[in-house]
Amino acid sequence: METFEVALLHSDGSVEINTMPKPELEKGGILIKTLYSEVCGTDVHLQHGRLAGVPYPIIPGHVSTGEIAEINGDVDDIDGISLQVGDIVTFLDVHETCNNCWYCLVAKETTRCPKRKVYGITYSARDGPLGGWSQYIYLKPGVKIIRLPSKTFARKFISGGCGLPTAIHAIQRANIQLGETVVVQGSGPVGLMAAILAKKSGSFNVILIGGPKHRLDIAHKFGIETTINIEDYGVSDRIERIMELTHNRGADKVIEATGVPSAVKEGLEMVRDGGTYVIVGQYTDAGNVTLNPHNHINKKHVTIKGSWGSDFSHFYLAVNFVKHFENLPWEQIISKDYPLNEMSQALDDLSNYRIMKAVVNPNKESDE
Repeated sequence: METFEVALLHSDGSVEINTMPKPELEKGGILIKTLYSEVCGTDVHLQHGRLAGVPYPIIPGHVSTGEIAEINGDVDDIDGISLQVGDIVTFLDVHETCNNCWYCLVAKETTRCPKRKVYGITYSARDGPLGGWSQYIYLKPGVKIIRLPSKTFARKFISGGCGLPTAIHAIQRANIQLGETVVVQGSGPVGLMAAILAKKSGSFNVILIGGPKHRLDIAHKFGIETTINIEDYGVSDRIERIMELTHNRGADKVIEATGVPSAVKEGLEMVRDGGTYVIVGQYTDAGNVTLNPHNHINKKHVTIKGSWGSDFSHFYLAVNFVKHFENLPWEQIISKDYPLNEMSQALDDLSNYRIMKAVVNPNKESDE
């Protein structure tokens, strides 16, 4: 193997299939043959240029799984066990947090480290195969790696994908208590994961708001019994329905996972007095929203928290959550596997809500 295929995303939003030479492995570097990567909502944002400072062209795909093809030197996984060629692994896409700045050492907020780099987002294709839309991925020295039990498990894990560790962070920020009512706004991968996690965290009443219907149907398969389809309910009707379901008090915790700015005002009207509102869906600047500080925040005595990205603890928990609940219907989240030459279609399908989860299978041949 001297060269292999990659999918490049350019600044104009186009996707190009190209070849890349096999990288020279630094000491401690690993080359994995990609099993599964994903198309995340972030990739749609990247296609439309909604993130600042992206070094196009890039190889997207920030959460991925693969089989170790080559190792240069002795490299241990997070449990201190030596990794071997043939091992099935995943890795934290966040890399190069410095552990030397004020945010890392004093605030303990590594997701805000200014030197933080992310596979599939902030590395250029000129830096090498540092994204999952590639037949092979280079894991630089220091990348945090977790061994997975099998290829079958790798597929289950990628069905949760980026949404699972992101939602774990949001759930921790919400600090859900036993018996609380939790409303989740948004039924995409992050919203679905947040709803599942809220239920497993002890909420007796999880209400998922979103659409289209096929996404809510998947939520029902994971035990989320109460859903509100935004295609059937307008904003005022949705708020009224939440009040009906909460004895006219509102939810104890509300988690926004829509990416739509107007959802923030709506969510604040759904949370009870003294409740908590967690915003995880506003990953890009999609615009402004007008609030009344007195009515929406101060008078309600509400706590508002942002939730940005994830760190290794969330990623580690995500792998172990899937292990612990391996009997859940994980693969039903996956709508379709896409080979590299269908990535434009995958982005379009996700943008237009035709699918729940697009899985990238870079070593799969097109069905056409």
